[in-house]
Amino acid sequence: MINAIGREIPDLVEGYGAVKPFAGAFHTVPDMKRHAPRVKAVRPGENKVLSSLEEVFRRIGIKDGMTLSFHHHFRNGDGVVNMVLATAAKLGLKDLKIALSSVFPVHAPLVDHIKHGVVTGLDTNYISGPVAQAISRGILARPVILRTHGGRARAIECGQLKIDVAFIAAPAADDFGNINGVEGPAACGSLGYAFPDAEYADYVVAVTDHLVEYPLSPVSIPQTRVDYVVKVDCIGDPKGIVSGTTRITKDPVGLKIANTAARVIEAAGLIKEGFSFQTGAGGASLATAHFVRQMMERAGITGSFALGGITGYMVDMLEKGLFKKIIDVQGFDLEAVRSIATNPNHLEVSASFYASPFNAGCAVNKLDAVILGATEIDTDFNVNVVTGSDGVIMGGSGGHSDAAAGAKVTIVVANLLRGRLPIIVDKVLTATTPGETIDVLVTERGVAVNPRRGDLREQLVAAGLPVKEIHELKALAEKIAGIPAKAPAGGRVIAVVEYRDGTIIDVVRQR
Repeated sequence: MINAIGREIPDLVEGYGAVKPFAGAFHTVPDMKRHAPRVKAVRPGENKVLSSLEEVFRRIGIKDGMTLSFHHHFRNGDGVVNMVLATAAKLGLKDLKIALSSVFPVHAPLVDHIKHGVVTGLDTNYISGPVAQAISRGILARPVILRTHGGRARAIECGQLKIDVAFIAAPAADDFGNINGVEGPAACGSLGYAFPDAEYADYVVAVTDHLVEYPLSPVSIPQTRVDYVVKVDCIGDPKGIVSGTTRITKDPVGLKIANTAARVIEAAGLIKEGFSFQTGAGGASLATAHFVRQMMERAGITGSFALGGITGYMVDMLEKGLFKKIIDVQGFDLEAVRSIATNPNHLEVSASFYASPFNAGCAVNKLDAVILGATEIDTDFNVNVVTGSDGVIMGGSGGHSDAAAGAKVTIVVANLLRGRLPIIVDKVLTATTPGETIDVLVTERGVAVNPRRGDLREQLVAAGLPVKEIHELKALAEKIAGIPAKAPAGGRVIAVVEYRDGTIIDVVRQR
C-alpha cells in the first residue's frame, strides 16, 4: 500500500498484523468505545503490601505471554524495569511483551532478556542506547511498535494496547496504594505517563522505596487503582532524569537559529497576552525560550501556560510571572521536580490529557507555538526523528507528532548540516511526523515555510526574516557537503511507526 505521504507500507506485517495506512493527520475518526479493566474488590483488613517482586508475580499469577507495562519518568536513572525483568527471568517466564513508554541506555539488560526469550515483544515511544542498536540488528522476531506519547495513551484507553500488569515506579506510596512522584529520596515529579497504565491495566503494582503512613498526600495515582505495593531498596536515581543538556547553548550557530525561531513566533503575531508554548530540553530549544522570554518581557505580556517535558528554565519563567501555569507530563530536571511539589500553578497531567487525539480535547490543541528538532526533514516537510541516515534506530516520536499536530505554529530548528550530512533530503529515510503538520524549518542559512502556510510566509517576509524555498536550502547544503549516498535497501520490518491515531506512517527495515 501507499499511504498519504507516499510511503510504501506492507498490507500485513508479521508479528503486528493487518496494517491501516496513514491517511492524513486528522483523517481518522474514532469509532470505538473505551476499554475497561477487570473489576476487583478489597475487603476490610486485607493487606496490599507484599514482601517481594517474586510474591507479586505469584499472587497475580503472571504467566508466559503477558504484557507488562512501565513508565519512563526516571529516564536513564530507572531501576524498576531491570528489577522486574530479572525477577521474570528467575521465575522462568517466557514470551513477555514489554510496554515501556521510553527505553534508555540503562535498560541494556533488556537485550539479554530478548536473547533468552524472556521478552519477545516491545511497545514503546522512544528507544536509545544498546536496546535500539540490538533492535536495529534484528534481535526481535516481532517488530517493535513505535507510538507517540499521545498515541500510547490512546492505544491503552481504546484497548489496542492491552496491559495485563502495570509496574509503576512510585517515589512515595502508602500501604493502601496511594502514590505520588514528589516525595521520597527518588522524587521524579509528574507521573503523567503512568496514568493511563494505572487506569486501564488489569493489575497495578506500585514499586516504591519510600513507604509512608496512610494516607499519603498529595495523591497522583489513587489506592482505587493499585492492587499491590512492594517496597524495594531503590527504585532509581533521580540524577538520571536530566535529559542531555538543560543549559542554553553557547554555540553561535545554535544561538542564531534560536533567535530566528523566536523572531518567527513574534512575526506570526503570537507574542501576546495568553501566549502558550512548548519546547524541548536541548540547548537550542532552551535558547529559543530565552529569546521568546526577552520578547515577552519587552512586550509586558503574560503567557497562559508552558507545556510538555518541563525544565528549570520554564520553572523560572513561571516563578517570574511570565507564564500563569505549567502543564507537566514529565520533569526533565530536578528543578521541575522541586516546582511541581511546591507550586499550585505547576499542574500534573496524564499523557492522555497532554496529547491523546481521541478524547474530548488534549492540551497540545491549545498550543500557540512549539519548537521541535529533526534527524532529517524532506522537501515535503516530513520529519524523521526515529532513525539516523544509516537506518539505525536512535529515538522515536515521543510527543513530536502530537505537538506538531496541535500547535498553531510548529517550528523545526536544525543546523543545515548534521555532521557532514545535509539535514534536508528528497525523502526522509523514516517518516515520523507528517509534513502537513510542520509549518516552518529554521536553519542558520535561512527559513523555509511550508507551502500550505502562505499566510505565514507573508508575515515572515514582511518581518524581514530570511525566507527561502526548502529546495533552495537543500541545494545550498549539498553545495557545501555534497549529495549524500542513499542508504541501502532494508530487509524485513523490525519496527512499525504508528502515527498518533494508530495508522501506520512508516516502517523501519533491518539494515
